[in-house]
Amino acid sequence: MPLPLSVPDLLDRHRPADDRERADAERVRALLAAGGDPWQRALPLHLTATAVIVHPESRRVLLRRHPRLGSWLLVGGHGDPGETDPLAVVLREGREETALTDLVPWPDGELAHIAVVPVPASDREPAHEHADLRFVLATGTPEAVRPEHPGAELRWAGVDEARGLVVEENVRETLSRVRPLLEG
Repeated sequence: MPLPLSVPDLLDRHRPADDRERADAERVRALLAAGGDPWQRALPLHLTATAVIVHPESRRVLLRRHPRLGSWLLVGGHGDPGETDPLAVVLREGREETALTDLVPWPDGELAHIAVVPVPASDREPAHEHADLRFVLATGTPEAVRPEHPGAELRWAGVDEARGLVVEENVRETLSRVRPLLEG
């Protein structure tokens, strides 16, 4: 596994693809500059880490049905207290949510996309935003996938099929960035 990189290092190494992503990256930088723990869920904008899980051999991606939102999303989520390495967060979350024990950064452990995503209010928390740091992880054992609970269905799909299932434009954009990696 690549050596852990800090969030500022990951941001410095990443080249945003467009003005939207540049603006989102600047919001992440401002969050970091504010001090404190940027992963703290109580903040109206806080860090999260997600990934497109791929099976390179079959050129498929894994989607997870989000129980509360009722839509197909990526795997990942919040850091646990004390976690600061976004790649470690998404690897942990990926293993927890899919039961895939062989997940590895692919092809290189770099950020694939930065997206600030609105999260609607629920009975447990107010509306807020996720400053989502997105990676690509690979598995060699797609048949081993198991949802963490019955409401969190998992589905393998080709990139085009996955883009058709996903309604959130920011997730569709992330999937578009993965297509050339799988085709290359």
